[in-house]
Amino acid sequence: VQLVESGGGLVQPGGSLRLSCAASGFTFRLYDMSWYRQAPGKERELVATVSSGGGNTNYADSVKGRFSVSRDNIKKTVYLEMNSLKPEDTAVYYCYRRSGYWGQGTQVTVSS
Repeated sequence: VQLVESGGGLVQPGGSLRLSCAASGFTFRLYDMSWYRQAPGKERELVATVSSGGGNTNYADSVKGRFSVSRDNIKKTVYLEMNSLKPEDTAVYYCYRRSGYWGQGTQVTVSS
């Protein structure tokens, strides 16, 4: 199992970013996929989850209405569209698959 995130970077408050997580080594279409984040000095927290078929999504209260999770089962990729970014969204964002599989993370920094 391999999960590789990309798309992080530095963005101003109010800006947008789109994260991607490319998956390999397993039957992607059979698994729910999640995004987590970890800010400095804080515990890792669940941000969003998308069901295996893409029809169901769930979000942390802190990102509802601003973030959108989706997936492409042909490309074996899960996305996190982040809008109206706030400084408190600054964190390392991780892709996660059930049974303890994590990507390496991608840094998102929201700052003016």
